[in-house]
Amino acid sequence: MRTRPATPADAAAIALIYNQGIEDRVATFETAPRNAEQIAPWFESKLPIVVVVGDADDVVGWAAAFAYADRCCYAGIGEFSVYVRRDQRGRGVGEAAMQALLVASETHGLWKLLSRAFPENRASLALIDRLGFKQIGVHEKHGRLEGVWRDCVIVEKLIDKNLF
Repeated sequence: MRTRPATPADAAAIALIYNQGIEDRVATFETAPRNAEQIAPWFESKLPIVVVVGDADDVVGWAAAFAYADRCCYAGIGEFSVYVRRDQRGRGVGEAAMQALLVASETHGLWKLLSRAFPENRASLALIDRLGFKQIGVHEKHGRLEGVWRDCVIVEKLIDKNLF
């Protein structure tokens, strides 16, 4: 298993993995599947996107930083997502993706990564805890998923090298 920067050629594999997360209903409020054409614009932002490549040289996971907000004062904050192909979960793929994203985010000049996770998504919360992210609060009833109000745990990590 190795990591590398993602390229637009990875969009179909990223969509496939993201769609598994959407289907599982434990990691996102999204309910509609994505295709490669919908993933391709992610690369226009120039924010870091990394993939984990398995032994068969196939993409088995990914992590990406997205713009937190449009205001220039937040330009150094990335809102991250990490997803692992269903048959590869529990094998360290998510940790490899996040480690690579942290390095890429530091190189890119980001000073903070943040995200939200459903409280029931114990695997995600354990991963981000191992990587030194802090749980800083809970958005109560942050959104509805299939008619049910869901809370989200807010997590963040400062990238000390870029705090100047």
